[in-house]
Amino acid sequence: MRESVPATTVQLKSRRPDSKRVTSYRRGVQWLTDRLPHSPVLVRIALVVFVLAWIFGPYELRAAVPVWVPFLIALGLELHFFAGGLRPPPTRRSDRGPQEADLDLYGYGEADELLLVRDGTNEIWVPYSGESAEEVEELIADARKLDDDEEEEEEEEDAEPAPAEGRSWRALRRLLAGLALIGVLAAIFWFVESRSGWNGLSEDARATATARFSREASAVAGKPVTIRCDESGNFVGAVQHTDGVALVGGNLAYLTPERCLALYRLAFEGKVDSSRTGLAIAVLAHEAWHLRGVADEGTTECYALQSGVQLGEHLGLSQGTAERLMRAQRIESTLRGRQDPAYALPAECRDGGRLDLDPASGWFP
Repeated sequence: MRESVPATTVQLKSRRPDSKRVTSYRRGVQWLTDRLPHSPVLVRIALVVFVLAWIFGPYELRAAVPVWVPFLIALGLELHFFAGGLRPPPTRRSDRGPQEADLDLYGYGEADELLLVRDGTNEIWVPYSGESAEEVEELIADARKLDDDEEEEEEEEDAEPAPAEGRSWRALRRLLAGLALIGVLAAIFWFVESRSGWNGLSEDARATATARFSREASAVAGKPVTIRCDESGNFVGAVQHTDGVALVGGNLAYLTPERCLALYRLAFEGKVDSSRTGLAIAVLAHEAWHLRGVADEGTTECYALQSGVQLGEHLGLSQGTAERLMRAQRIESTLRGRQDPAYALPAECRDGGRLDLDPASGWFP
């Protein structure tokens, strides 16, 4: 630290920025910046929030984004941070004067003028507003102390960078922490998925349910067909962007576990979740009509909305509830058709139209 020497050659200067005030402001900003979360921390927080939202949030999120996507992104970012930690930090050049942004924001200090004090080979600016000699000496002493503190900070900043071995170890620790977090979240996801939802049912319960779904679909298809719930995700799900799939005129259809669970809760537990239950019935009926031999998606959907009423009744709904759910599904189908013309309901999908399966009933979804 520089020793204090008698101040000499005091020169009065015109009004200048209050450097002490600006420096204090800059220190406060730096203190706040140092305590804000850094990029790896923010990435990990975002990963935790997303995975929990994916597990416990709405189905639409699970249908839109495969769960492996955030894990893959997080792994890539962790590797990026690890590689960045191995590089030596850039040389920092300290600018002790106030920046233009500081001047624009804070303007000038409260002092009318500044005194330029030549302290040995150094120059010190102190604010002056008519203070007495003793008060000026106190201002000079404060300025010296502030100058000494800044020199210490610069010495710390200019110190030798950490050895490469130290940087590598710190980067490796951060990488291991990130991988550990990814592993914990993956374990939570596996635990929840394996003990809840469709996968949480016993093997016998799932077999009984799919046999029931197959019987109901066979009645719609007009022949024996098999319905399977695609736990592996190889045929339907978020990756394929579909809730069900069937070969036109074939004997086998796949539904997502989410749709199978909604059908199971309706048929075996009597639970109705309006949107999910209605969609599950419509999907089952839709794939059954494909198995019957109808290829056009819009026509298939029109038939499914009508058959869904009787199908819902067989699974435990009242006629009124089944009709209400199919009307709601027609609105969903209309919206979907606007996004994908292949699924648009034909103009003849109306009461008394060519696609009306029971014109004499006087009811149409």
